[in-house]
Amino acid sequence: MKPVPLPGKALRLGRNLIIADLHLGYEASMAREGAYLPSTLRITVASLKRLIEREKPKRLIIDGDLKHSFVPFRREKAELELFLSEVSPLVDEVVLVRGNHDVGILWIREEGVEIAHELEAGGWKIVHGHRLAEGDRFIIGHEHPAVRLRDEVGAVVKVPVFLMSEKLVVLPAFSPWAYGNDVLREIVSPFLRYYDISNSRVLVPVEDELLDFGEFKQLREVLRRI
Repeated sequence: MKPVPLPGKALRLGRNLIIADLHLGYEASMAREGAYLPSTLRITVASLKRLIEREKPKRLIIDGDLKHSFVPFRREKAELELFLSEVSPLVDEVVLVRGNHDVGILWIREEGVEIAHELEAGGWKIVHGHRLAEGDRFIIGHEHPAVRLRDEVGAVVKVPVFLMSEKLVVLPAFSPWAYGNDVLREIVSPFLRYYDISNSRVLVPVEDELLDFGEFKQLREVLRRI
């Protein structure tokens, strides 16, 4: 089964809709450290609901890091409850493939959410990506892949990207706050060190379309010349 990347930073795989790295509770976690950011929870929920209403999946798969804090706290739990109350009724099933941030989250099983460490779907193995797993073809999150672009006058913008290849699909982070890791400069996930991503297509989700930036190795060479 062929994965189909979507402009909304999601992936369609048959009747599955896959997203990664929502990091709910991020703003609340930052507030506990004295950094105050506007909440994006409503924006996140609205974006996901639009995707679900358009794609009409049977199953929503969250590929890790549904939540942010390594130390669960009450406000984060309240955000998770609100998120699930809005999204769960729109699909037949919600599955969380646990990421490294998903600690203290087993209680969401009471909300009808299935929790797994890895999941097989359509000939692909879905894992979060913070550690290697056995298999042939993988869909991962964790990396928050992005590229940094510079124009002729020196202005720089960082954009989230999909990395798409026959063996490995890397999802952009769904969180609006996850500005991303520039994969042309640094790699986070062990999957991107183990697999050759030079031939991966680099796709940039922009509003209602995907921009094809070509193969990873070609883009890297072009940007080196700028």
